Amino acid sequence: MTFPVYIPLGALKLHPHLVFETAAYAIAFRVYVLLRKRTGDALDDGNRWWMIAAAAIGAVVGSKVLYWFEDPALTLAHWRDPAYLMGGKTIVGAFIGGLFAVEIAKRLLGITCRTGDLFAVPLCVGIAIGRIGCFLTGVEDHTSGIATSFPWGVNFGDGIARHPTQLYEVLFALALGAFLWQRMQRPLIPGDLFKMFMVAYFAFRLACDFLKPDVRVLLGLSSIQWACAAMLVYYSPDWLRWLNLRDRSVQSAAGALTKGPGSADLSSGGI
Repeated sequence: MTFPVYIPLGALKLHPHLVFETAAYAIAFRVYVLLRKRTGDALDDGNRWWMIAAAAIGAVVGSKVLYWFEDPALTLAHWRDPAYLMGGKTIVGAFIGGLFAVEIAKRLLGITCRTGDLFAVPLCVGIAIGRIGCFLTGVEDHTSGIATSFPWGVNFGDGIARHPTQLYEVLFALALGAFLWQRMQRPLIPGDLFKMFMVAYFAFRLACDFLKPDVRVLLGLSSIQWACAAMLVYYSPDWLRWLNLRDRSVQSAAGALTKGPGSADLSSGGI
């Protein structure tokens, strides 16, 4: 296989990144529309479009800003080069920028309900499709991993077998999407589904990016990893709450099993 793997369309050969990124946006939005029709929405159409617009603007800004911090020295060397400044982006920065832009918009519009749950599964679909394009683009996309001796290592054209971290992310996104879909079928605190997506994705990227040849800016972590760690701290009240709920249910079940035969619970005929 020769990278990039161009997609034939008649006499044209389309770049895989363009094809799969476009497909990711289109299909993810379609999944969102279907979910909104199926489950309903706490927001009316007008406010929902405001949220989508805020998320899109925040995502563009966030994806660029974090990209500039990926290699601070390189950015400083090219800070007068518009092509460099506008040429890259990172999905982690997009999620962070989109999140805070939506929170600002909600405050300005007086919206107090949670608005992100409908996007959790569509985002997983979009990531899975988009990362296929990253994989087919090869090393020029700067998302492939470090060298590996594992049998599934991929030579993207530079003569080095590398971790196909793009495919790792595809598999993770599909698994996370399936998990969140199952969670949608059960009662949840509003907002928790989106928070589960964010926590899982940031945790995955924090771990997976050790397999990428990124610039380590501090304590062996890249800028993206530091951003992921910061967001995990931001969401710590939520994932600590989830762990607490699980621990309480485990303790409750253990307590029921250890009660004696004369206890009120067992004598009440619950079996």
